[in-house]
Amino acid sequence: MGDNVQVPATATAVLLQLLTDDGYAFVRGAIMRPMLGASQALSDWPAFAASWDALEVDPYLENRGRYRRRRHAVYTADAHGAIVRESHQPHYQSREYNELFGGIARWFEPVAPEIGAGPSLLTILSFCRALFGDLAPSVDRWRFEVHQFRIEARSDEPGQPTPEGVHRDGVDFVLVLLIQRINIASGTTTIHGRDHRPLGSFTLADPFDAALVDDARVYHGVTPVIPIDPAQPAYRDVLVVTCRRQ
Repeated sequence: MGDNVQVPATATAVLLQLLTDDGYAFVRGAIMRPMLGASQALSDWPAFAASWDALEVDPYLENRGRYRRRRHAVYTADAHGAIVRESHQPHYQSREYNELFGGIARWFEPVAPEIGAGPSLLTILSFCRALFGDLAPSVDRWRFEVHQFRIEARSDEPGQPTPEGVHRDGVDFVLVLLIQRINIASGTTTIHGRDHRPLGSFTLADPFDAALVDDARVYHGVTPVIPIDPAQPAYRDVLVVTCRRQ
């Protein structure tokens, strides 16, 4: 499943340079969207974005709130071959990378089959393989973990996109792609060096705004989101793809 995405050479060069020099990059949606390919590459985008309405509450946060909804899937990808969805399996991080939930095999509801096999998600995974493959040309096979997140904000409970705080994920690279944000303020992404020194910050504000991270080199976190109008629904929808050489 999925063909290689041909990323425009100029955009690729800029992203590769940023990731090489700084360990992270912030890409505006107006640039990111065309990088993902022609319109047919995202032909199911309306249904893809709407699938965030069907996410399930994260059961591992129950003692800390019920502001996070998510679904999860795992894929493997040959460097120049197929992208294949693997059987449903838990998400696991060691305590070295996640002091809050590390050491636990966490089971989440799976990404819906039609979304997981749709052109939008496969295009995004192909983009990750092409871009990160340029940074790590010796990698023959990638493991992608796909996370759909909705962080809800209420007047009595701000939503925390990263309840574990500023962190690394224990992978090679991370893509965070904004799907939409509705009636929220804040949600600022912060980047920190290995010594935890602040390196930069930015806010994913518009659909297709993206953060790309070299996880071995930098830490990242996101500030809590709060509702602008407490009487209306308020949430932040993102797709997170973690990429690890296999």
